[in-house]
Amino acid sequence: MYALFDDAGKFLAGRVMTEADSSMQIELESGKRVKVKSANVLLRFDKPQPAQLLAEAQKQAVEIDLDMTWEFAPDGEFGFAELARDYFSASAGPELQVAMLLRLFEAPHYFRRAGKGVFKKQPDDIVKAALAGIERKKQLAAQIEAWAEELVAGTCPAPVREQLYKILFKPDKNGAEYKAVVDAAKRSQRAPLDLLKDAGAITSPYQFHWKRFLFETFPKGAGFPPLQAPEITDALPLAAVQAFSIDDSQTTEIDDALSVTGLGSGEIVFGIHIAAPALAIAPDSPVDKVARDRLSTVYMPGWKITMLPDEVVQRYTLIEGRDCPAVSLYVRMDEATLAIRSSETRLERVPIAMNLRHDQLDEVVTEASLSGDAVAEYPFAPELAFCFRLAKHLKAQREVVRGKPELFNRPDYNFRLERDDTEHAPDGSETVRITERRRGAPLDLIVSEAMILANSTWGGWLAECGVPGIYRSQASMAPGVKVRMGVKPAPHAGMGVAQYTWATSPLRRYVDMVNQWQIIACARHGRTAALVAPFKPKDATLFAIISSFDGAYSAYNGFQSSIERFWTMRWIEQQGVTELDAAVMKDGLVRADTLPLVFRALGCENLPRHAKVRVRITGLDMLTLEVHANLLTRLDDIAASASDDTEDEDDAPTTGAITLAIDVADGATEDPASAPAA
Repeated sequence: MYALFDDAGKFLAGRVMTEADSSMQIELESGKRVKVKSANVLLRFDKPQPAQLLAEAQKQAVEIDLDMTWEFAPDGEFGFAELARDYFSASAGPELQVAMLLRLFEAPHYFRRAGKGVFKKQPDDIVKAALAGIERKKQLAAQIEAWAEELVAGTCPAPVREQLYKILFKPDKNGAEYKAVVDAAKRSQRAPLDLLKDAGAITSPYQFHWKRFLFETFPKGAGFPPLQAPEITDALPLAAVQAFSIDDSQTTEIDDALSVTGLGSGEIVFGIHIAAPALAIAPDSPVDKVARDRLSTVYMPGWKITMLPDEVVQRYTLIEGRDCPAVSLYVRMDEATLAIRSSETRLERVPIAMNLRHDQLDEVVTEASLSGDAVAEYPFAPELAFCFRLAKHLKAQREVVRGKPELFNRPDYNFRLERDDTEHAPDGSETVRITERRRGAPLDLIVSEAMILANSTWGGWLAECGVPGIYRSQASMAPGVKVRMGVKPAPHAGMGVAQYTWATSPLRRYVDMVNQWQIIACARHGRTAALVAPFKPKDATLFAIISSFDGAYSAYNGFQSSIERFWTMRWIEQQGVTELDAAVMKDGLVRADTLPLVFRALGCENLPRHAKVRVRITGLDMLTLEVHANLLTRLDDIAASASDDTEDEDDAPTTGAITLAIDVADGATEDPASAPAA
């Protein structure tokens, strides 16, 4: 005798060897013997053989019409054998009975299971809904199949193109578009990015990088809601100074300006004047919510996404010819020794006499002209000469604390895109010009040291008043010790200061806006400021701002680095450059001598660090931002000695392929010279 039984939803049959009251031992066709509970036995039969029975039943099952079966099935519960006799004939044998069992079991949308071998038909509305769902799945599967075929054939369906960035970077793995790309990648045995590029989904490498950034960082778009700049209602006194700012010509968010009074008197009052949007913008106001959502301005060659809309920025920016509201730090010092005697913070209107521009003055505002060795024919020459002298003095003091000098061995680079339309973001077709600007140039040094002075002084003042702020600290300059943000003052080893905040760029960075609110409270209320400051000690909001800012700032800087890498590679392409001189870093990486570019060059893996080499450019991948190169010749015999503790580790751009979220297997160290002035 044979028996058919249910083994966790799988139907097996075999010869009955022994039988007890509640179980039996059954030998399967493979020879394996299993113990089966009697309750799981669905059918006993003498013939045919178990394997023949199951084979014949599976063949007959597909012929059973489910609609007709459902129509005449009883309304109550019924067994499969009973329904088989009704459907086929009263003499339906084991093969037909098992065929009915298999058919019922695989159609839960028609018949629900009510027990072992017992079923009950589903209500009419459930059947109709289930059948509609099955039909939709069939149509969807057919659509996925059609899209996959188009992709393999080299054409990108419109729905896939529209979902491109979601598919690649934040996919819905149940989405039809994603499944079509995965299916096509498997069929063609190609990487998804290559597949989509060749299918025409990616027509512009620049647009690919730009739209990917917008998709990941500004999913609702980079535009602003309608906003009105709040008025500053404070009756601010007019400062008795003539201030000047130092920025690039492209800068519209002019946050800081300087003034010098008392030249030749023996005592100098050095003024650092910071735009004061926090005098008008209140925490949790509409403008504040926009700024807190963005957290920082995003910079890139030829374009920027500002933290605040331009109409708001223009209300508070320190533009020349206006008396601008400002938070001013006045530092009194001995003119001869530059020893600081006192400092004072004021809320006031500052006359901005001139907006000086780096790119227009860097060639004439030289160390020689500032020291009197050359004729100084530019505005504010005496004031700039004093500022330069002070900057060198402040830098030297910090270097004593740092324990080593700050060396600017590598230049900064300016990118200029030649285009007619400056009202919209670049499209990647522009001609790029890259010019070099040495780090630590006189104007750079003046601004950076002034901002470090303000940020460290205000950081200490907040602590004296018991008012929390957002600080940046670095425990030591040992390798791997990074700059951290927190709400308590702590030394910044890299800067060489006892404490350090960011408070000098409130139009560009949200952290600076937060700190400015706190500084204004101190300026208005002194020692009682902690009672009225917007943020109190241990305020959870401050920690949330730090967390959000860290993430956003890293993403923005990462994009700026990658898009500058794109334009550098575009320059190589436009200029037809095939060879570059470079310095070896490590693990085969080299740094170009005259371009902001780090890349891997075959043949440089075993060369010592700082060795000078010439490499041949063999290919540029504008999508993955990979530079393909190999060693052409070595230009020196002995590697130069390392001269900067952060030279090779800190700012190497990405050299590998971009990371995709699609899976075809499925179904910051502080820069003391530039950061404060940014």
